[in-house]
Amino acid sequence: MLVAFSLAPASASEDGGVSEAVAEVVRVVRASGLPHETNAMFTNVEGEWEEVMALVKQCVDVLTARSPRVSLVLKADIRPGHTGQLSAKVQRVEELLGDD
Repeated sequence: MLVAFSLAPASASEDGGVSEAVAEVVRVVRASGLPHETNAMFTNVEGEWEEVMALVKQCVDVLTARSPRVSLVLKADIRPGHTGQLSAKVQRVEELLGDD
């Protein structure tokens, strides 16, 4: 299973930034040991349903400790029996693009 999620506290820093809160969440993701990547908008994580959802909950808990309201956007690709898709999906597209 692949999950792309984005978390943000309702109360940002004075300049409107959420980078400190995002860094706290990324630390939790990195400590999980699950395959992951973070980009400008989402953190992508790969694993079994139970472990990925437990990680998302843990990340939400980290943010609710600093903000009484948290926004969560989550998208999941549920494909039993497939692993290594975090990079394989991108690789398949790159192969089709060739030298474009």
